Amino acid sequence: MKKITLLLISFLVFSSSSFSQTTAIYDISVTTIWNSTDHSSLPSGAHWSPLAGATHKNINDILEFGVTAPLTNGIKSIAETGNTTNFNSEINDAISAGNADQYLQQAFSPFAGNNSVSTLTNISVSEDFPLITLVSMVAPSPDWFIAVNSLNLRSGINPDSNGWENTFTIDVFAYDAGTDDGTNYGSGDIISAPRQPISMVSGFPINGNRMATITFTLNNSTLSTEPIKPIESLKIYPNPSNGNVTISNIQNVDLKTIEIYSVIGKLMKIIQVKNQSKLNLDLSQFNKGMYLLKTLNRSGSSFTQKLVID
Repeated sequence: MKKITLLLISFLVFSSSSFSQTTAIYDISVTTIWNSTDHSSLPSGAHWSPLAGATHKNINDILEFGVTAPLTNGIKSIAETGNTTNFNSEINDAISAGNADQYLQQAFSPFAGNNSVSTLTNISVSEDFPLITLVSMVAPSPDWFIAVNSLNLRSGINPDSNGWENTFTIDVFAYDAGTDDGTNYGSGDIISAPRQPISMVSGFPINGNRMATITFTLNNSTLSTEPIKPIESLKIYPNPSNGNVTISNIQNVDLKTIEIYSVIGKLMKIIQVKNQSKLNLDLSQFNKGMYLLKTLNRSGSSFTQKLVID
């Protein structure tokens, strides 16, 4: 067969499902910027409650903006008093239900309102639970808190080689928990009846301005300890087929691409493989006949077999 240059011709659309293969280690650092210029004033004794949160599976499982805070009171307790007991209990319930995998909390006491840093170090994040939610009370305040909600650390915006987000920084804003009607930092308790939806504090005194930044520093991402399987362990079926072909047993093969050639060596299709357990390929547009299906993994190994479309 002649040596040919591989060109990216087109992609196939296929369904995918994640498999637990990687974890990543992050350091998380919150830098506060509460100040009298942007936020009307910096009250005496201004501070933040210990940073608390969780890594979880589904968007808005821990916190949801624009809806009323649930009566379980985890967010209410943090926003009004900084107490994390109820919130911790709710996260433990989510862990038991399989929707979260760990509770996170800053190990030391509340931190100062301006020009201070709060950190969570060596946080291990699983591919099965790639979302992170973090909250901390704005104090003093009626029921205000800063939050990062359902941030996906595998969103693919700036990924490393294993798909985790590389080091990045985002702005953090203040939200009203909707449980107290106070309008200023030092307002007395005015219970909201009924509770209001969680919303950004866009008016006086915070004026919708950011109150902190948060940096996620990627320390390491590693494949699980499960050994890489030989590429020959892939299952390709049915063969012969009518053009609808399934490739399964992909877990831990570290598959990179699939290439389809005519029997005379012409590249017909190349498919880039993401993190998935199987591929469903639609080759029904191909003419009937024999083809060569070549699979390649990231270590450079390849395996070629005949594929018949009838």
